[in-house]
Order: sequence, then structure tokens, then C-alpha cells
Amino acid sequence: MHENLGEQLTINDMARTAMFSKFHFSRVFQRVTGLSPGRFLSAVRLQEAKRLLASTSLTVTDISHRVGYSSVGTFSSRFTSSVGVSPTKYRQLKIAAHDTPFDGLEEPPVTGPVTTTIRGDIFSPLEDQPIFAGLFPDRILEGRPVRFTVLRRPGPYVLEDVPQGEWHVMAQAIAPGREDALDHAPGGDTAVCIGRHGPITVRPGTHTKVADLSLRPMRPLDPPVLLALRDLLPVQVPQLIH
Repeated sequence: MHENLGEQLTINDMARTAMFSKFHFSRVFQRVTGLSPGRFLSAVRLQEAKRLLASTSLTVTDISHRVGYSSVGTFSSRFTSSVGVSPTKYRQLKIAAHDTPFDGLEEPPVTGPVTTTIRGDIFSPLEDQPIFAGLFPDRILEGRPVRFTVLRRPGPYVLEDVPQGEWHVMAQAIAPGREDALDHAPGGDTAVCIGRHGPITVRPGTHTKVADLSLRPMRPLDPPVLLALRDLLPVQVPQLIH
């Protein structure tokens, strides 16, 4: 995938490379990564788009074609829903080094009676580094979290007023001075550490769920981090992010 982002890859192409039937390949891939091959490919493409927006002067149209989109409109829509801002806004935020005003990341409003709390402890090899923890519908850090918190360092966390549904708790920490690592495929170092717990099912009458997480360095088979946390959170918690 990383070597052929501009090509119109199909599941048949990937399965043939892996020497599996497409059905067996899809099952194995989903079991290992948590995402379907197509969803994972889309995430890798958007990760490369983030890198190109931050490090080149290519136009949004050129970048969309480079990462395999024939429609710039489709690319912009998917980028915005996954990253949290449009491609143009993302580039502006990177160029301005977080000086561009932004409304910040807000949790969706609670509708109806909600009393469930998810709590636990987060352990991380990056001691004394801030940790983002959020609640997502899938095993990938994209789109706006249902609930989130930012910790000053590893330790206990609490997510309150969790709505009914099936959720994944996902957490991330970044090594000092290595924020750019988010826009690159994992390189075998500890620049980005992640942790996941789930799925967690919240039903009517559920009061508390316990979910502990242990962060570890990202691996090549982990879905990319797409949500632009560092660019969306500073307005609310600048002392934790900078």
C-alpha cells in the first residue's frame, strides 16, 4: 500500500500479492489490523496527504491525485471528516505553527439520560508526556471522538456521560520534538505510542466500565493516526500540548 498509493489498488491486487484468496486475505487483514483492507488503505492515503500538505507546496488537487483520489471533492470530504479540518486549513495550521485561531475540539452534546462512566489507568513508556485518550466507534484515531480527555502524564483517566453504543478507547502519546512522526509510517522507534481497549458495549443501565490501557510504539500494521490532535486541542489545553 505504502509503495503504490497513487494506484487504484483492489482487494484482488492485495490478495494476489499476499498469495491468499481475497476472502481469506480480508479476514486475516481485519483480524490483524482491526480494519478492512480498503479502510486501512484509505487511512494510509490520508496520512500521506497530511505529510505532503505539511512538507511540500503541492496544490490540494495534485496531492489528491498523488494519493490515489480521482476526485478532489471526495478527497477533501474524506480528509476533513477524518482529520478534523479541511486540507487547506490543515496546511495553514502547520505553516502558522498553531498560531492560526481555531475553535478547538469539542465533544458532541449529550442527548437524553446518560450516566455511564468509563475509567481506568493508562501506562506509557513515555514518562511525563501528555496523553490523549478518546472514545471512537472504530479502531482508528479519526473523526471527532465521542468523549475525550488529556492527561498531563500517565495515570488514571475518566470519560463521563458516555452514550449507549459500542466504543473503542484509544490513547496516544508523542515523544518530545517528534510531532512530525504522526505524518509518517511507523519507523520502528518510540516517537508515537498508542493503546487501544475495546470494543466496550454501553447499554441502558450501565453505570461504570473499567478499561486500562498500556501504550506501546506504533507498528506498521497499526492504522495511522489521522485526527489532527495537536492542531485541534491547543485552544483548550495549550499547557498540555506544547
